[in-house]
Amino acid sequence: MSRRYTRHSSETKLRAVQMFLEEHRNQKEIAEDLGVALQRIKDWIWIYRRKGELGLMGRRGRPPRSQDSQAEMSRLKMENDLLKKFHTELRKLTLAKRNIGRSITTKKNTK
Repeated sequence: MSRRYTRHSSETKLRAVQMFLEEHRNQKEIAEDLGVALQRIKDWIWIYRRKGELGLMGRRGRPPRSQDSQAEMSRLKMENDLLKKFHTELRKLTLAKRNIGRSITTKKNTK
């Protein structure tokens, strides 16, 4: 069964906290009145006590990617591919320099 997430406005969150702190209503009543899960009310009160009103304003979690960040991501991927190719060529050159003069083996004198 899939879960359905509902975004609540900052006004709803603030109203729930005010009902709890100023009107001294219990969390279960507030949840029933607003049609919100009890745990949400508890979360909002917890956030309000730690971060204040601003904590209830913004979204939680990772912000959505903007077009600029997607362009940046594609540019970085292209740059990464180019650097990998450069590194491969550089490694080939380094190995080639190491092998210079090693093709001729010296014989040891045997007695």
